[in-house]
Amino acid sequence: MSNKFIIVGGVAGGASVATRLRRLNEDAQIVMYEAGPYISFANCGLPYYVGQQIKERDSLFVSTPEDMQQDFNIPVHLNSKVTAIDADAQQVTVQTPDGQIQDHYDHLILSTGASPIVPNFPGLAEAQNVFTVRTVPDVDAITQFIETTKPTHATVVGGGFIGLEMVENLHDRGLAVTLVEASDQVMPNLDFEMAQYLHEHLNLNGVDVRLNTKLNGFTAHGHVLELGNGETLQTDMVILAIGVKPTSKLAIDAGIKTNEKGFITTNAQFETNLPNVYAIGDVSTVVNAVTKQTVSIPLAGPANRQGRYLADQLCGIDHTNPAVLGTSVAKVFALTAAATGANEKQLTAANMAYDVIHLHPNSSAAYYPGAAPIELKVLFAPTGEILGAQAVGTKGVTKRIDVIATAMHFHAKVSELADIEVAYAPPYASAKDPVNFAGFIAMDVADNLVKRVQWHQVDQLIANKAYFLDVRNPDELLAEPKIETAVSIPRSEIRDRLSELPKNQPIYVYCAVGLRGYNVARVLAQNGFDVYNLDGGLKTYRVAKYQLTHPETPAAKPAAPTTATAATTAQSTTKQIELDACGLQCPGPILKVRQTMDDLADGQQVKVTASDFGFYKDIDAWAKATHNTIINNEIQGDKVVATVQKGVTTEACDTLATEAATTSSHEPTTNTNNEGTTIVVFDGDFDKAIASLIIAQGAAAMGQPVTMFFTFWGLNVIKRPGVKLHKRGMAKMFDMALPHGAQKLPLSNLNMLGAGRSMMKKLMRKNNVDQLETMLQKAQDAGVKMVACTMSMDLMGVEQAELIDGVEFGGVASYLGDARQRNTSLFI
Repeated sequence: MSNKFIIVGGVAGGASVATRLRRLNEDAQIVMYEAGPYISFANCGLPYYVGQQIKERDSLFVSTPEDMQQDFNIPVHLNSKVTAIDADAQQVTVQTPDGQIQDHYDHLILSTGASPIVPNFPGLAEAQNVFTVRTVPDVDAITQFIETTKPTHATVVGGGFIGLEMVENLHDRGLAVTLVEASDQVMPNLDFEMAQYLHEHLNLNGVDVRLNTKLNGFTAHGHVLELGNGETLQTDMVILAIGVKPTSKLAIDAGIKTNEKGFITTNAQFETNLPNVYAIGDVSTVVNAVTKQTVSIPLAGPANRQGRYLADQLCGIDHTNPAVLGTSVAKVFALTAAATGANEKQLTAANMAYDVIHLHPNSSAAYYPGAAPIELKVLFAPTGEILGAQAVGTKGVTKRIDVIATAMHFHAKVSELADIEVAYAPPYASAKDPVNFAGFIAMDVADNLVKRVQWHQVDQLIANKAYFLDVRNPDELLAEPKIETAVSIPRSEIRDRLSELPKNQPIYVYCAVGLRGYNVARVLAQNGFDVYNLDGGLKTYRVAKYQLTHPETPAAKPAAPTTATAATTAQSTTKQIELDACGLQCPGPILKVRQTMDDLADGQQVKVTASDFGFYKDIDAWAKATHNTIINNEIQGDKVVATVQKGVTTEACDTLATEAATTSSHEPTTNTNNEGTTIVVFDGDFDKAIASLIIAQGAAAMGQPVTMFFTFWGLNVIKRPGVKLHKRGMAKMFDMALPHGAQKLPLSNLNMLGAGRSMMKKLMRKNNVDQLETMLQKAQDAGVKMVACTMSMDLMGVEQAELIDGVEFGGVASYLGDARQRNTSLFI
């Protein structure tokens, strides 16, 4: 007598085990019971049916009961819910459309899946506009609601896979969308700084993203959401995508063991604690391949494999339940976000040591049209074992994550990624693939060729007055300002300016994406400096610090984000030059725009296309800094398309004048008309210092940016009073001969061994003129930037600890960089 297999539930796991069993055993009795109306459908395609990317509803169905009967001789009973398991009698109770029946089994397979989490929110029972997305009837209800009520705004609660896919597809249906997420990020399988790329991209597409925001309940029949921060949100419809819970009540009632969240626990042979009862798919737990912990990872790929391997086990083929990496991917508008293995939170929770590298390579050869950046992160153990990887981009993302997932499956070391041979041709990859680059960086780390600092350490280093070195080009600084306290020396000048750098403290070097920073770090390290490179460069740090915007009325398709609309009428009448900047890494796009603009006459326009979404922000900042006009700046699919006009239009000038008139005198203003003052303080005389500070404060009071560059004897003006350091040689001689701080400066004339200075101070007090040390503080309070010349400090033996707080440190390039943006320069 043949064995009888009863399978409870269909879709990925149930359908896979059924068909594999038939292929291995033609004589077996196989029966399937499905509580819903469909046996096997594409769960992952449901959001795209709502968004009309999948046009035909029938395309969602992978298999039908008729197919299963005809092709595999497997009877399928739909709308038939198994309500009880009698393990002793080895039978199940089934509620069918025709009544209740009992059915005997030799082997019982539970593939009941998971269902959406729907908390008992106040007001939910009265709402008729709240939906979940798990089954075909769910999306039928959503599409019917959209077609009949014509909503204009939707709120999606939950920023996981389904939530983000629903955000995009509702947006594609023409709805304005707000995303409400209780945690500080979307996509919990990503680390925070990687999720920030998605936050920024959602904003760029007009989505109102509310992070750290809980849903407390509903009023007005579901049209008003009560949020945990006390705010309310009006909406036409709501999608709950909070997460899933196991459909395990049947198992629990039968005495099957589950974990604290209700997921069925099994052994490597898929067995539960009841004899001849097995569990697969989303209802069961798996072993995390990295942390070795027992977890739930509800993904279609593992569920399909579990179905196949259980069938093998039941038919005598030794295939155990494999550990799961959790490799996953999601589409978020033009971006693809993919990950494999563990993230930082999971590794920390598992108490596992790890290291991290960030890189920003191109998807293909930069010179071939269509290349786009990939933001890639790889996590690895001190032993070199790869622990996880995450990637975000528009092209080539899944390929790289799949390669790394394969390497992890076969226990490759992170350095061995350098030796993986991938197919290369310019349209598809670079000769050094992004995966290879990750391996190269890991090799340098392992060989102690570079010390690194991570993005989340930067703010504390700034607070500790660490020495940051920006090695980007001057044009890049216009588009993306340097870290506040950083000294700027372009990479091309670094070997000629080593004398400007300190050897008595660590140097934290950075560029746009980390590569030039690494090259400079190697130069400095070989010249005796203690140097660290910012991992992933300024791009990783800046995106991690991105702040969401919250429009009062979120944009709906087809509205596209723009940063300026000035002179849009000119666009149709002005001849444009087309410029392709795709595939260029920062600063490539900005440099290409600048080179093109240099050859244009005022009023001519450049329409530039870039594949790096960071260009959307960079081009706006660059245009303002260089007095050009953004005619249009928007996201078009997976590209940034910006039109820039040389010069400032009349409309733009009027806008700038209005902004200037309405800006508070206490707020920082953008230097749009080259107004401002730079003052080189060369002399260290009391009266000259007073004059320079009076001028600086006056200019700052008029709203102008002011930079004071203290060099040679001028360094005495900004010395901290009372500080005495132990010095030797020439530094000691200078220290003995020079005044220590503003209170000790001599007059340039009539000093009379200090008597003249005392008389001047008395006159200042009598006439209510601030003393010099007070002037220094007031100037800083007014926003005056004070820079100490590092070359002069080295020559005169002046150390940073001797100078007052708030002073920056830089060389001639730092001064000239500010001077080129000012219309007044003074030498005192």
